[in-house]
Amino acid sequence: MVLEGNPEVGAPRTSDLQHPGNKGSSPGEEAQPGEEPIKYGELIVLGYNGCLASGDKGRRRSRLALSRRPHANGVKPDVMHHISTPLVSKALSNRGQHSISYTLSRSHSVIVEYTHDSDTDMFQIGRSTENMIDFVVTDTSPGGGATEGPSAQSTISRYACRILCDRRPPYTACIYAAGFDASSNIFLGERAAKWRTPDGLMDGLTTNGVLVMHPAGGFSEDSAPGVWREISVCGNVYTLRDSRSAQQRGKLVENESNVLQDGSLIDLCGATLLWRTPAGLLRAPTLKQLEAQRQEANAARPQCPVGLSTLAFPSPARGRTAPDKQQPWVYVRCGHVHGYHGWGCRRERGPQERECPLCRLVGPYVPLWLGQEAGLCLDPGPPSHAFAPCGHVCSEKTARYWAQTPLPHGTHAFHAACPFCGAWLTGEHGCVRLIFQGPLD
Repeated sequence: MVLEGNPEVGAPRTSDLQHPGNKGSSPGEEAQPGEEPIKYGELIVLGYNGCLASGDKGRRRSRLALSRRPHANGVKPDVMHHISTPLVSKALSNRGQHSISYTLSRSHSVIVEYTHDSDTDMFQIGRSTENMIDFVVTDTSPGGGATEGPSAQSTISRYACRILCDRRPPYTACIYAAGFDASSNIFLGERAAKWRTPDGLMDGLTTNGVLVMHPAGGFSEDSAPGVWREISVCGNVYTLRDSRSAQQRGKLVENESNVLQDGSLIDLCGATLLWRTPAGLLRAPTLKQLEAQRQEANAARPQCPVGLSTLAFPSPARGRTAPDKQQPWVYVRCGHVHGYHGWGCRRERGPQERECPLCRLVGPYVPLWLGQEAGLCLDPGPPSHAFAPCGHVCSEKTARYWAQTPLPHGTHAFHAACPFCGAWLTGEHGCVRLIFQGPLD
């Protein structure tokens, strides 16, 4: 998966400056020259360890901040029209008018016009590379890496979802399914799930849906995974459909909302994003803390219990290339850490299957890599656990949280995955406590 976005999300765009309602922003609420713009939160793409494989360059990034725009570009529902099909194309041709079209039949459509909202900023996410999409997201395969090329069949919508952020405190961020296209329209065809609400308004779902999970207890040391829900075009919350693209909607969940919380997960059917609030990021470990932990772990001079060579975690600057001679390796079934060696192979079970020389358990034998995306960590604890079978290392609470968090996969399946590379977790617990041997001298 690759995510693209404006290097400074919140910088003025042509669509912002040309909007007739942008002149209505309240005076005194814009950032003064030299001041940092107010940050609403950050979106972190699961499956990358702090940086895209090709590097964070320009609009391509694995982590993006949403900041208050110089001029509001949010929209809100205004007028609803019941029209016949010949009038639909005319109504949708006005690019200056945002609208959502609900096709009920070949002869009947409902169009809801939207008007400018000077109190909100809108950010759009999807697969399309058109200018109105702030973050361009493509699919990720398990184990990390984008599914690219013309032959790749994406399940992410071109205009997947939109986030509206209040421009005034407490800067609430709300998520809605579907984004507006180049003509400022959202079009729900005849086959899309749609319905009339009890108050006479319209609502609907996108083809593969936008799922959201809010963690219980916030995103902290005491967090627990929440329940996956589906978000509608109008921001209402529903239980999941029988399958991802079923036409029958789930049940309305009246006591839950579309307000994003620290640690909320957003799944777009092929890409999963984590929402972090500014307050939550203040509690998260910093890159400086992660580097101090790496140096502390290396200063303990762990040794291979068989080869007696000194082991050391490589620096993040080296990247995840071929392991060097000091790279620590682990047997993911037992957690015993060694240096690399070529014995103990069990070819009949696969090329990565090895027998641990200390406890004789047979399982994957992989190099250890430190988790470097600090926003995915629940606490600044020491790097004591590794995900199985990929070998990414983080704190115990971080490892256990992600190991018990099911992430959507396909039309109806869920799998726990490593947040740093996206590899599906295996084994009884999905992670293992690392057992290092100290120096013998």
